[in-house]
Amino acid sequence: MEQQQIMEQLNKIFVDVLDNEDIKLTEATTANDVEEWDSLYHIQLVVAIEKYFKVKFTASEIQSWKNVGDMANAVKSKLAA
Repeated sequence: MEQQQIMEQLNKIFVDVLDNEDIKLTEATTANDVEEWDSLYHIQLVVAIEKYFKVKFTASEIQSWKNVGDMANAVKSKLAA
């Protein structure tokens, strides 16, 4: 799966989990850029991402993410494994 496809799907997941149709993610998007994205929603986002892509992330992997681009890269590397 290409990076752009992953980003498009991540955007759909964010829209669904955060219930905000106006979300437009970029690789540089952080939690500070999305009003609804707090620590509780972060957990829901991770679970939704893992479920959709059928992957699992370790706590250290999740903690290393600084932005949506890091999330997308983590998904891409898991799918390639």
